[in-house]
Amino acid sequence: MFAGKKFRRPGSPLRIVDVAIVAIMAMWLMVAAASAQQPAYSGPSGTPGEYLIHNFRFASGETLPELRIHYLTLGKPERDAKGQVTNAVFILHGTTGSSKQFLVPHFAGVLFGPGQLLDVNRYFIIIPDNVGHGGSTKPSDGMHGRFPHYGYHDMVAIQHELLVDGLKVNHLRLILGTSMGCMHAWMWGETYPDFMDAMMPLACLPVEIAGRNRTWRKMLMDGVRNDPEWKNGDYTSQPQNGLQNAANLFIIATSAPILMQKNFPTREEADKNLVDATKALMARFDANDLLYAMDASRDYGRAADLEKIKARVMFVNTADDFINPPELGIAEREIKRVKNGKFVLIPASDQTHGHSTHTWAAVWQQYLKELLSQ
Repeated sequence: MFAGKKFRRPGSPLRIVDVAIVAIMAMWLMVAAASAQQPAYSGPSGTPGEYLIHNFRFASGETLPELRIHYLTLGKPERDAKGQVTNAVFILHGTTGSSKQFLVPHFAGVLFGPGQLLDVNRYFIIIPDNVGHGGSTKPSDGMHGRFPHYGYHDMVAIQHELLVDGLKVNHLRLILGTSMGCMHAWMWGETYPDFMDAMMPLACLPVEIAGRNRTWRKMLMDGVRNDPEWKNGDYTSQPQNGLQNAANLFIIATSAPILMQKNFPTREEADKNLVDATKALMARFDANDLLYAMDASRDYGRAADLEKIKARVMFVNTADDFINPPELGIAEREIKRVKNGKFVLIPASDQTHGHSTHTWAAVWQQYLKELLSQ
């Protein structure tokens, strides 16, 4: 499929300047009152690295002469007598996200410290920036609308190459994925059933993206493409109308009704939050990067292979998730097809954060503890 040349370029520990990713920036602003009371994250920040793949061929038939994947690692790998890695944890981010989204107090501060569930003195944690995201090769690097149209199958294939050839990791203790990463986790379990001991998919459904979930995504993409300033991706300045539409849809899709009502109880406060959240999102969006990331889900829908999964699965959603509404009953239905699977629906409360609850580890860490103990 491709020929790879790889290298790991260690550097000084990553300095986190922006602790939120684009996809959850709205939620950061929505819960600003609560977040402001938290101390800044001061735990392990990881070692950055890069892995290069030459002449990667995408499922679309398009190729890139050089594909760069940025990643972070925390901790050190341990191997058994047969050379198999025994302590690797693979953490996968969501749409428009990056490895940075996890180095925050309410994720790393809850999980990565001494004695915590994913203590970096015990586990070798790997967090990649997927193609099209973060520090990895993406449309805004220069190709713009001529960038290859990657899909989820490409992303998972690249992740596998990074682990096996780049980092020499041949087994995972755990794969934990949030949102898009949640869907990637299902694909990993189906495609490489012997590669991991356990999976924790957070905030997704193991079926094709359809219904309301597809509708809001299509509305977002159409809004950007229909902006006259879009210019088929060859814009010289960001298409503002399209990006404002995208920001507004992200705010709704990542909203948490109970928390928003608590934090913004008046019309004036709600209106101000909308203005602030929209500006913050638009400042961080690149239209091409956004469109490619949203469109990548078009090839997701491998529910037919759930029976192939061998790993123990702890599947967690929250009741206030706009993107994966519990009333569909899909999670409860599909988990029955997973031999060692369990589904947990966390009730909505002022502790949940809608779709973005996936990054607030205190809400669901008890289920991770249960999974690891098995």
